[in-house]
Formats: sequence, structure tokens, C-alpha cells
Amino acid sequence: MTAKLIAFQGERGAFSEVACRLYAPDHEPFPCATFEAVFDAVESGRAALAMVPVENSIAGRVSDIHHLLPQTSLQIVEERFLPVHHQLMTIKDAVPAKIKTVRSHAMALGQCRNLIQRRGLVPEIAGDTAGAARQLSETREADVAVIASELAAENYGLEIIEANIEDAGHNTTRFLKMAADTEYPGVEAERVITSFVFQVRNIPAALFKALGGFATNGVNMTKLESYQQDGRFEATMFYADIDGHPQSENVRLALEELGFFSTSLKILGVYEADPFRG
Repeated sequence: MTAKLIAFQGERGAFSEVACRLYAPDHEPFPCATFEAVFDAVESGRAALAMVPVENSIAGRVSDIHHLLPQTSLQIVEERFLPVHHQLMTIKDAVPAKIKTVRSHAMALGQCRNLIQRRGLVPEIAGDTAGAARQLSETREADVAVIASELAAENYGLEIIEANIEDAGHNTTRFLKMAADTEYPGVEAERVITSFVFQVRNIPAALFKALGGFATNGVNMTKLESYQQDGRFEATMFYADIDGHPQSENVRLALEELGFFSTSLKILGVYEADPFRG
């Protein structure tokens, strides 16, 4: 029987693959070069699920995902929060004192500034963490270290010379598991998150009026982010997460009022909250 696939963006050993193996152990991770390819893999039926990062507790949102979510037919079926632990690695038998350069994704380098400064290393930006690890395994540069995941070190035969080097212990990435076919959890579920995108009408106080229904109906909005769509500065899109199920009376009324003042509204998913939220 062919293994079910879960698509992720990046190379083998990426933190997205770590999330796939941890939170979808019955699926085989399927690497894709771009987020567009991840969504296409599921929409075309080549993969059963997608695992995509949407935000990090230090670096903020993953902007590419927010621009793609309104266009995909996939639905969010689960959220997961992955603690991110960066490892400093070299080729085997490298002399740590002779390491001059550290290579990784810009976000990873920014999350490990203390280590870089303490060791006096010159940071060098790579396309992604796992790709940097693979490249080092091929070039065998003795004076270069890489910041990547423990899985990347295992995959590419590199040696971890310092573990868990991130500056902040709360470094966490939120992932969304997405699928083409889904059933919403029941309205009786203990805690449900509803995610959606919307675009308000271009009138004065439209956003204030659109969000008023959430306040008057007692709906807790846990996230609201704006971003430009299609390069049009007057067409602002908003991504939102709320506590509650669309079939609950208060959420239904709040979404109905939102619709009065919006030109578009799309539900991205209705799913149970990760226990990490507390």
C-alpha cells in the first residue's frame, strides 16, 4: 500500500518536516520547493495533507502563507505549536575553534544572535536551514558551521557541537494542518477556533463597524492581521482567528454582521484548539 503523503515546504530536515513527523506520524513527509507547490500537491490529490507554518513567536507571521490562504480550496483541520530548538553543527571532525562562518536561514540567524556573537562568527544567509545543512554535507567546509534542526544533522551526517542555541526559550512556530476534504468538529467541542479572511468595504469606519458584532455578541478574537492583496493599497485583507463555532448563535450573529460591511468573507477552517493555547 502506498503511504499517505503530507506536503511541506523546504528540504529534508526542515522544521516543517519535524512538525510533519511529530504531528502526522502516519503520513510520509513530502518536500516541496514552494508553498504554492505544497497547496497544489494536496489539491491535485498527490498528497493527503499539508503542513504549513503561519507564525513564529519571535519572527511573527509567515507572509507568503497569508497571501495564499484566500486562494486555496484547502481547509484548516488542525493547529499545532512546535517549540523550535536550533542546533549548531559542522562536518564531523571539524575543529570548533577554527569555525569562522555560520550559515542558515535569515530567521534562524536572527534567533541565535547571542551564540553568533559569543563565538565571533560571521553570519551568512542561506535559503533555508535544511538546505544549508545539505550544502555543508556536500562542500565539507571545515571552517563553516550551520544552524538547523536535529533532524537535519541526522539526515546529512553532520555533528552537533552546541545544542539548543536559540536566544529565547519560548521560540515557537504555529503550524496549520490542511486538507481538501474535512468535517468540522461538533459545536459541542470543548474549544473551537474559527479562522477566516475578509475584506471590508471602502467606507469610513468600515473595520470598526465590521468588528462591532464580535464585541456585542461576546466573541473572543484572538488574532487580527492586515495585509495588502494584489498590490492595491485600498484593498486591505484581514486574517482573523476567533474562539467559537460558526453554528453557535453568538458566532453566527457576529459573522453575519461582519458580512454586512465586507466585500468578501471566507472561512479557512473550523478546528479544535491545540492544548498549547492553555
